[in-house]
Amino acid sequence: MTKIEQVDLTLAQLGWRPFFQQQLRLEQWEYPVARVIAQHRNRLDLLGEAGEQGLDLHPDMPEITVGDWLVLSPMGNFDGLLERQSLFRRKAAGSKVGEQLIAANVDTLFIVTSLNEDFNLNRIERYLSLANEVGAVPVIILSKADLCDDPDIFCSQVQGLDSLLMVVTINCLDADEIHKLSPWCTTGNTVALMGSSGVGKSTLVNTLLGKTVQSTGVIREEDSKGRHVTTGRSLHRVPQGGLLLDTPGMRELQLADCDAGVNTTFADITSLAERCRFGNCQHDSEPACAVQNAIDQGELEARRLSSYQKLMREQAFNSASLAEKRARDKSFGKMIKSVLSDKKNRI
Repeated sequence: MTKIEQVDLTLAQLGWRPFFQQQLRLEQWEYPVARVIAQHRNRLDLLGEAGEQGLDLHPDMPEITVGDWLVLSPMGNFDGLLERQSLFRRKAAGSKVGEQLIAANVDTLFIVTSLNEDFNLNRIERYLSLANEVGAVPVIILSKADLCDDPDIFCSQVQGLDSLLMVVTINCLDADEIHKLSPWCTTGNTVALMGSSGVGKSTLVNTLLGKTVQSTGVIREEDSKGRHVTTGRSLHRVPQGGLLLDTPGMRELQLADCDAGVNTTFADITSLAERCRFGNCQHDSEPACAVQNAIDQGELEARRLSSYQKLMREQAFNSASLAEKRARDKSFGKMIKSVLSDKKNRI
């Protein structure tokens, strides 16, 4: 069981909002509700006003992830999954057609990247698109600042993506620097950490909590690549009162159903595109292309346009693949129901 230190925690301290309360049916007002704080292969760890409990997973239950709110029966059994205020998900890694749920009901996303060879603006834009799609507040955390001669250079590059973007440089090992993250760790606020392997997420989790709850590993010196240390997702309560959700390092984050998120992340390009001569301009060699003109004038980086086009193509392809799979699954489900119905009628 994942332990969260608690002293009669209220639902509000666990992130409960009117959004969830309004979903309860009249008879459910007296039922207990609990939040998923850890997910295992066949079991969930839940936390509510009555404390922690385990809940076995069954095939007839909907897909559930860490951060979800569940309604339980008076006997403590599963009664319902409440609609999510936000949901982080990605296309399944590799060539497999499917989705993987990452975390639900997250208010703030800490996008962690280290100030070494791991630093990559394209990857940051990818995570920003995910945050903007679900409406979570993105905060860029540049870790391992103590190993960088001039962190401000990297900070200015990230800030160049969006002047209003919140960027924090930090040494994850230094507890005195954790106060920089306090504005987002307030009571009832749920923060998720995401980033590739080896950027210091587990170290940051341990420092934020003031104790060791995650193992930490080493990175290869030749390319600064890390290995997976955190292998599951779990929710923890930080001393400031907020809730911290750690996720495994992801070597691959493929986007799907993320059109709005990508366009929000690249608002500068979408704004320029409105001034192109042609409404279907591909920003390649078309005449009077405002985007290419901005690149020629030094107002927009060619790298940024390339990143935007790549993410838009990727999410469009993955979205179409997933939509086709959903249609096949729905058709197959109808066929099974029809067969079972016919069999029942013949009995």
